[in-house]
Amino acid sequence: MRGETAVAATAQQAPVYRLVQPEVTPFVRPRLDPTQQAVVDHRTGPLLVLAGPGTGKTTTIVEAVAAQIEAGADPERILVLTFSRKAAAELRTRITARVGRTIREPVARTFHSYAFGVLRRAAVLRGEPAPRLLTSAEQDAVVAELLRGDADQEGVVRWPDELAEALAMPGFRDELRDLLLRATERGIDARRLAAWGQERGLPHWVAAADFLRQYQDVSYFATVARGGASGYDPAELVRTAIDELRADPELLRAERERAGWLFVDEYQDTDPGQVELVELLAGGGGDLVVVGDPDQAIYAFRGAEPRGIVEFPDRFRHRDGRPADRLSLGVCRRSGAELLAVSRRVAEGLPGPWEHRRLVPAEGTDPGRAEVHVFDSPSMEAAFVADTMRRAHLLDGVPWSQMAVVVRSASASLAPVRRALTQAGVPVAVSADDVALAGQPAVQPLLAALGALLPPRRT
Repeated sequence: MRGETAVAATAQQAPVYRLVQPEVTPFVRPRLDPTQQAVVDHRTGPLLVLAGPGTGKTTTIVEAVAAQIEAGADPERILVLTFSRKAAAELRTRITARVGRTIREPVARTFHSYAFGVLRRAAVLRGEPAPRLLTSAEQDAVVAELLRGDADQEGVVRWPDELAEALAMPGFRDELRDLLLRATERGIDARRLAAWGQERGLPHWVAAADFLRQYQDVSYFATVARGGASGYDPAELVRTAIDELRADPELLRAERERAGWLFVDEYQDTDPGQVELVELLAGGGGDLVVVGDPDQAIYAFRGAEPRGIVEFPDRFRHRDGRPADRLSLGVCRRSGAELLAVSRRVAEGLPGPWEHRRLVPAEGTDPGRAEVHVFDSPSMEAAFVADTMRRAHLLDGVPWSQMAVVVRSASASLAPVRRALTQAGVPVAVSADDVALAGQPAVQPLLAALGALLPPRRT
């Protein structure tokens, strides 16, 4: 008996671990509709693909890349650019699984990741230290310190008197950073910004131009202190990469060779600098496929220019001068006829091309249902949403993972909705892209605790 107990205790203390290979889902070639197949079969020159929601644009891009590789194209000479890290990761995973082989260089990258790679390669060619990317916290600290000096009359910038009390406010700092980012993305230097301010009688623009010049001086001295290793804001990456490519014909030739076939996803979210980068790599009739939907442009507050997708056919022409080809995916696999009719009515007043709005549902798609409810307060609205989701889960068996709540403004609407869902027992997962790091629930208490340990600031 004692021996059996000893054996049992030993077994509990030393569990046996086994590595279990995950199940590999066999690849099943997707069934493409005729327009998707036409995109896959595209072989030369620029092509614009208008893709509404649920039309299979990601599948189309993956199949188009795979078709190029199967036709003999070098995977190292295919580049897919997209807007977000999440989208780039998904594209990389799906392309790698589709082609069934390891590719040395990442096929899909964000614009900023690619631009940083260009700057790194340029530094290597010149024998300089590798550049580094400045974090948001580093940028914010520099801006805050410079503004603190301006508020104490120790800085070189003279802000208008009506802004004196705002200099110490985080909101002003955020708006100033946003102005500097947008100016940098569009290649607007301090001299040009100051000239515009003087022409329009806007002294705060002139002060912002002086601040931009001061910020760039601080960045230069920081580069010297790091032994020549340049540090870049995310907003500087694309613009600086463009300058490097224009200044070095050999570097530009190598990058054009690297991007022999260029695909761009979410083209409606590109800003002028990113469009200029695409033009450098594949302009003049290069092999280029861009995919997007002007109705889904949501990043204008970050500098995106949705009209870029409208101007694409004329800006990117074939070598013989013809406008770029244009195709529109027309089969929606996500929404039924009723939901498509509602979305079409909402989009009727939007500018831009319209043919991508004439979607037809895929065969067998549930027609769906659209309802409109009006409430007297945000809390009543949030409570109704929570109750509706809970009923759908408990009574209709709809998985939580198949439900979503879309709000117009994360900062204005997210808190009451999240509170109502939590109180109703509905699990909540908020996209990290929708909430700044400092505003996330797990971070706010930590920042408050750290703030309590700091000495009070001078006012």
